[in-house]
Amino acid sequence: MSGFQLSCCSAADLSEEYFKERDIVYLPFHFELGGEIYPDDMGKTISPEELFHRMDEGADTKTSQVTISEYTDYFRGILSEGADLLHVTLSSGLTGTYNSAMIAKEIVEEEYPDRKVFVVDSLAASSGYGLLVDRLADMRDAGIAIDEVFDWAEAHKREAHHWFFSTDLTYYIRGGRVSKTAGAIGTMLNICPLLNVDYEGHLIPREKVRTKKKVFRRTVEKMIEHAADGKDYSGKVFVSHSLCEDDAREVMRMVEETFPKIDRPIRLFPIGATIGSHTGPGTVALFFWGDERVN
Repeated sequence: MSGFQLSCCSAADLSEEYFKERDIVYLPFHFELGGEIYPDDMGKTISPEELFHRMDEGADTKTSQVTISEYTDYFRGILSEGADLLHVTLSSGLTGTYNSAMIAKEIVEEEYPDRKVFVVDSLAASSGYGLLVDRLADMRDAGIAIDEVFDWAEAHKREAHHWFFSTDLTYYIRGGRVSKTAGAIGTMLNICPLLNVDYEGHLIPREKVRTKKKVFRRTVEKMIEHAADGKDYSGKVFVSHSLCEDDAREVMRMVEETFPKIDRPIRLFPIGATIGSHTGPGTVALFFWGDERVN
C-alpha cells in the first residue's frame, strides 16, 4: 500500500483493470438512460456498445454529478482505513463536482484532523483526466509525498492536452454544441469538427475539417505543435473512442509513425458513459503531455 490513496471519478475513462494495476480508486458518476439511472462503472452494468446502441435507437441520456453526501461517505471510507487522500475531479469547466468535493473535504477534515485530504480540479476530461491521474500515480509510486504531488498537479495540470474529433454530429447537435443548421450543413459536407479542452477546462470547437482522413492528420499535427519536445516526445499517449475503434487505431498508427520515441504502447480506452452520453458514437480523442494550455 502506498503512502496515500489516489482517487478520481469514473469520467477519467481508464479501464477497471488499469485502475487496479495503478492502485487508483474511483467514484462512479451516474447517468440516466431511457428513464432508468445507472452507475458509470467502467461498463460493468451497461457496456459502451449497449449504451450507444440504445442512444442510436432514440433513448434519452442524462448525466448527474457526484453529490456532496456521496463524496463525504466515499472520503470517509478511505480515511477510516488510515490513509491520506488525494482526489482528482472532472474539470470544473464541465461540471460542478469540484465544488461538491471541496465541501466534502471540509466535512471529513473535521472528522479526521490527523489525516491529509487534497482535492485537485483536473481541468481535464475523459482519458486526458486519466492521463493526469496516471502521472500522479507515477509520482506516488516513486515515493513522493502527497503535498508535493498535489503541488505538482496544480502547477502542471494544464500541460495535459486533449484533441478530439467526431465523425457523427448527431449528439453535438442534441447537446447544443453545434446548431441544427450548422450540423445539417456539416453532415452534408462531411465535416468533422476538431475540438480541445482549453485552459479553463471548457470544451472548445477549434476547427472544421472536411473528411475523416484530413481530421486524422490534423489531430496528429496538433500533437506535433504542442507535444513536449515536438516529434521527439517521449511521454505517454492515451487514446479513447466511442464505438469507432478502427478510427482510433488509425490515429494511433499515425502517432507511432510520427513520434518514434513515445512511451509504448499507446493505451486505448473506451469513452465511458459520463462523457459518451454527450458525445455519442463516432468520437476519437488523443491525449499527451505538452506546453501549457493558455487559451
